[in-house]
Amino acid sequence: MNTAKFLIEKFNLQPHPEGGFFRQTYKSDESIPQAALPERFNGDRAFSTAIYFLLDKGDFSAFHGIKQDEFWHFYTGSSVNIHVIDLNGYYFTLKLGIDFEQGEMPQAVVKAGCYFAAEINDKTSYALVGCTVAPGFDFADFEMPTRAALIEKFPSCAEIITKCTRL
Repeated sequence: MNTAKFLIEKFNLQPHPEGGFFRQTYKSDESIPQAALPERFNGDRAFSTAIYFLLDKGDFSAFHGIKQDEFWHFYTGSSVNIHVIDLNGYYFTLKLGIDFEQGEMPQAVVKAGCYFAAEINDKTSYALVGCTVAPGFDFADFEMPTRAALIEKFPSCAEIITKCTRL
């Protein structure tokens, strides 16, 4: 049975601070020393990490940013819109899914430093996706600004920021 509840239990997914559920499925045994990384990193990082990420029904992943590129992979369920605000304040949407005639793609990349949020298109369904990050993800690299802070920084994106933030 492919339901959100089944998948949450099957993959032992836990609540994520941005919304949805996740579990790290891979973390490289090797790491990159801080001295070899760009200055934005404050410590060593694994070569790469990967997670399962699930959004259920009307839930969404709130706007957040990380210091690495994040590579999204579609697995099953509803297609997903990934809302991106780049470093210049340009807003665009990446369509993650397998309806190629509707412009969806099974993989998408959010570049380092962008703010992004995600929501499922079929609000009665769920989406199971994967996210791969290199250098590997560390919560020290995670930022989830408030709605007010994002709107102050990107006033032209106020509508989508309001829709995809919780505070």
